[in-house]
Amino acid sequence: MTQWNQVQQLEIKFLEQVDQFYDDNFPMEIRHLLAQWIENQDWEAASNNETMATILLQNLLIQLDEQLGRVSKEKNLLLIHNLKRIRKVLQGKFHGNPMHVSVVISNCLREERRILAAANMPVQGPLEKSLQSSSVSERQRNVEHKVAAIKNSVQMTEQDTKYLEDLQDEFDYRYKTIQTMDQGDKNSALMNQEVLTLQEMLNSLDFKRKEALSKITQIVNETDLLMNSTLVEELQDWKRRQQVACIGGPLHNGLDQLQNCFTLLAESLFQLRRQLEKLEEQSTKMTYEGDPIPLQRTHLLERVTFLICTLFKNSFVVERQPCMPTHPQRPMVLKTLIQFTVKLRLLIKLPELNYQVKVKASIDKNVSTLSNRRFVLCGTHVKAMSIEESSSGSLSVEFRHLQPKEMKSSTGNKGNEGCHMVTEELHSITFETQICLYGLTIDLETCSLPVVMISNVSQLPNAWASIIWYNVSTNDSQNLVFFNNPPSATLSQLLEVMSWQFSSYVGRGLNSDQLNMLVEKLTVQSSYSDGHLTWAKFCKEHLPGKSFTFWTWLEAILDLIKKHILPLWIDGYVMGFVSKEKERLLLKDKMPGTFLLRFSESHLGGITFTWVDHSENGEVRFHSVEPYNKGRLSALPFADILRDYKFQDQQKGETKVMSLLYLSPSQQSEVIQRRHILQQTFFPCHQVCTQC
Repeated sequence: MTQWNQVQQLEIKFLEQVDQFYDDNFPMEIRHLLAQWIENQDWEAASNNETMATILLQNLLIQLDEQLGRVSKEKNLLLIHNLKRIRKVLQGKFHGNPMHVSVVISNCLREERRILAAANMPVQGPLEKSLQSSSVSERQRNVEHKVAAIKNSVQMTEQDTKYLEDLQDEFDYRYKTIQTMDQGDKNSALMNQEVLTLQEMLNSLDFKRKEALSKITQIVNETDLLMNSTLVEELQDWKRRQQVACIGGPLHNGLDQLQNCFTLLAESLFQLRRQLEKLEEQSTKMTYEGDPIPLQRTHLLERVTFLICTLFKNSFVVERQPCMPTHPQRPMVLKTLIQFTVKLRLLIKLPELNYQVKVKASIDKNVSTLSNRRFVLCGTHVKAMSIEESSSGSLSVEFRHLQPKEMKSSTGNKGNEGCHMVTEELHSITFETQICLYGLTIDLETCSLPVVMISNVSQLPNAWASIIWYNVSTNDSQNLVFFNNPPSATLSQLLEVMSWQFSSYVGRGLNSDQLNMLVEKLTVQSSYSDGHLTWAKFCKEHLPGKSFTFWTWLEAILDLIKKHILPLWIDGYVMGFVSKEKERLLLKDKMPGTFLLRFSESHLGGITFTWVDHSENGEVRFHSVEPYNKGRLSALPFADILRDYKFQDQQKGETKVMSLLYLSPSQQSEVIQRRHILQQTFFPCHQVCTQC
């Protein structure tokens, strides 16, 4: 079954997540029509190889042409139209940058695997539960309801203001009519009646003015309360979900709903501002003793203007955090002189702002108090926001060609270039812009989550560990001195995030048994207490009796899976994390030739297998091999190793073949015949020799 077929069988809540990341960059129609072909290509390798990416893009267009030919025969007009449009868009968008389409497709396939993994492992950890509580959904509905109520109230006051204008015009007309009457007519009974009518109209006008101002005051109070409590809380919750998603957590959404709320509030506040201006015009034309407009309008206008400025400042967000396209699973780790991308959004979508808002990017704006090292951004660091920048029609801007460069020190020598960069040193990318709208000028500024700078890819694992620890341990988006005294992390949260690393990076998370083995490995360390683990024990200090840290060991396993045994891991055939003691318990009662695959605890990035057989007197014997590392696996695929493995029986002095017959345990907790594994997992397009 293709990965795409598995995706289509997911529950609706997971399908909604899939829908989030398919857009014009990679339309879902293409994913559906070319599912098998797409999954058979190595898009990740192509994302780092321009020649390979160019060939894949050409082949993708050829595949589309073949599909066009097929649907043309079926005379499916709508599908023909869509495919022609998609082909034109793809060719135009990626012709000069074929690697980008490989990055996009690779990311989509990876996100699909992560969602499939999440669907197959429904148990939630503390972080995910906190992000998906029922109170969050209730708060979202509450915000949307209150925003709609405010919008409706503003529409009502608009009618009141118009009624006031009509009433004042009628009063003005009657008053001027009296002024033009003859002196004799002014003393008549009709004249006296008209004066009484004018007085009643003035009283009504005064009452309506006070009523309109009272309603506007109430709306301003409600908006102020909503913005400074529920809406801010909702925005902070989205930012926390984004923070967690960046380290492999569940996909975050809700930004479109926030944009709708921000936009409606902005429209309402600008409408209130115009109403206050109209009231001032009315007061200028006609005022009287005790007129409420001069007494209240100025203060209300100041409050409305302040709320507009506050709303705009909160609406300027980093929609997608800084990330190198070559390492999509490692956002916020940036390498000097390597391009990265970052996307900004203004949650207030007004047509008047399209192409009028220019955003400037800078790095280490206030670094002088934090570090001796200083960076600058090379490339296009000023761009205009546009509605066309986003497939969802939001007011966005994406920087695609920024490069961080370390500045020379004041002595003229280079700074800490090379491998001397500290991977616990945090930096911040700042984005500034100015809004000029309806006579208002508002300066906006927002920052990315803290990033770690590296100058060599070998620093990437430790830099990523720093990003993980920061985003697990704090909700603060700008604590750049965090690692001066890093707090400990709870073991339950840390294990949840470790599982996310596997689901996001290699397509399958860790089950409870695998996590328990990691607990055993972590709790051996002396600093573990009360369910917490220190940063030093996670990433700085060596494991007992080893020459590497816990994180280095885990990262090497991730790399091993990704490059050498990915199909096995995704299908659940690698037990992986199991101690030698438990290994024997699992195998001792199994049929001879039953084996399991586990990661080495003594060798970095090593995988080994152990099988069981019986001696002539019925004694259970266990056999293990020296771990295979990436060097050996690069020379010979793991499938070939398992298929052709032979070993020397020391007791009989003979070479045995066919030692590995059954894999245990399978996903169904039953033994799986080795021939089936080899044929379905390793060689789906070839027949396996019956001797295997």
